Amino acid sequence: MSVPRNVRTTFGFYPPENNPAAWQADLETFRNALERAFPDGTLERRVDPLRGVDVLDFDIEVAPEIWITGTAAMPTPDYAYITLGNVTADEAATFAQWLRDSYVPSPAVVRFISSAAMTNGQETPSPLPATGDSSEIEAALRAHLTAAGIE
Repeated sequence: MSVPRNVRTTFGFYPPENNPAAWQADLETFRNALERAFPDGTLERRVDPLRGVDVLDFDIEVAPEIWITGTAAMPTPDYAYITLGNVTADEAATFAQWLRDSYVPSPAVVRFISSAAMTNGQETPSPLPATGDSSEIEAALRAHLTAAGIE
């Protein structure tokens, strides 16, 4: 049995294309949710110099001794995205399960894509599995990377 490579990449999470307001999100509610779920995290609001919109940078411990860094941008009520930088599929899966099961209003409203796949020409986010634990989400993230020729 071979062990999958632990490729580090950026994963982005998005609401459904046909319903960008599905998350019913803004930076303040997202910040509050992160503070409750990950009390030891560091959260910092700033203005993105490239886009001129407010974003929330975060550094949180999603599992014992597993820290991830991300940015959330929710500049208007009908648009949102969250990126996790320099993460493996298993690290991203742990966060994605929290996002899907504890933050968004429905488990069927999260899509994802990786920067590694985008570099290879893939531009359309895939739906996150609506059910299952983090290992099932990890399998979907790894399949995504494999399909893009990354893993």
